[in-house]
Amino acid sequence: MKFKKQFTFIAFILIVVIIWTLLWNRITTNNTVLLAKFNRDFLNTHDTKQITERMVMSTPKAPNEIVISVVSCGMRLQETLNMLKSALMFNVDKVALKFIIVTETSSIASFREKLEDWLVLTKNEFTFEILPLTFPEKHKNEWKNLFKPCAAQRLFLPSLLSHIDSVLYVDTDTLFLTPVSDIWHFFTEFNSSQIAGLSPEHEDRNVGWYNRFAKHPFYGPMGLNSGVMLMNLTRMRKFKWEEYILPLYKEFKLKITWGDQDLINILFYYHPDKLYLFPCEWNYRPDHCMYMPVCKATTGVKILHGNRGYFHADKQPIFSTTFRIVQEYRLGDDLYNNFLMTLESALADSTVVQSNCGKVSDKLLIKSRELFKEVEYYYNTR
Repeated sequence: MKFKKQFTFIAFILIVVIIWTLLWNRITTNNTVLLAKFNRDFLNTHDTKQITERMVMSTPKAPNEIVISVVSCGMRLQETLNMLKSALMFNVDKVALKFIIVTETSSIASFREKLEDWLVLTKNEFTFEILPLTFPEKHKNEWKNLFKPCAAQRLFLPSLLSHIDSVLYVDTDTLFLTPVSDIWHFFTEFNSSQIAGLSPEHEDRNVGWYNRFAKHPFYGPMGLNSGVMLMNLTRMRKFKWEEYILPLYKEFKLKITWGDQDLINILFYYHPDKLYLFPCEWNYRPDHCMYMPVCKATTGVKILHGNRGYFHADKQPIFSTTFRIVQEYRLGDDLYNNFLMTLESALADSTVVQSNCGKVSDKLLIKSRELFKEVEYYYNTR
């Protein structure tokens, strides 16, 4: 009798398990069918290419290598080295940097010697390439002398750097005041059509150059400044960038004033959908403060651009002072005491404070104060 009761109990348990399994399989199957139907309906009503691109853009990854490209000619060697040094100073996240310098043959040895010294000081934190100037044979001398010496070389980086996907191009007269990875992140915000990123030339119509004087088309209400430029070279090659530039030069060469920058403005006037616009703090220039503050830069100046010789003049001394402090800093030294404290002291000088741009000098220090803290250097050097 006892055995019969045990058998009945075991049989009951088996029946319950079988029924549960059948019900679960049915629920799972129905859900799979519904999910498949949803996917079919969704994909039939959406562009799958755009969906994929948006998914990729929404999950940016840390860059394996950041490429900074610069074109340096004439008396720009020291200015270029100062810019590269500032990139290394602020590379606190130790991202692999690659410098690509396009220059005259006579300057190649000088660049190589200095950069090889820096490799030792930074324990191979970066790599570099030094390339000679390369312009299209047709109108070669015109291109070379367009506006500043050899500045137009930047227009031909897509073909010159055929082995590179993307670069951050900067003029020689710029200084990084934030990690380069911060601006590089903007590439992840490009939509599927954008090939380059730039900042506006002006923030105020009353002092804008393009809206008042330009005799050629230009982008947006006040044009673009080309001193800091994110370039997706792969997309630019696909767009056939250089095939557009050459005809634009032929058509407008008698109307342009600012050389390659004007040509870039003309191109994006006709193709505004190809441009990503980033704010003024990533290309902060004397025009943003010499009359009145017109660039809010609430999170600080990220890239300082001393265009028109302001790094070498005393008209607005925050530019020449910052350049000098970067130049005097030795790679590997304590960034808190030998850079930040020195810069704070220099910017507090009366000649700086009494100038128009000096009134916003604290904006130059925001990121440095965040990154270079006394306590960190105290414990790191014990």
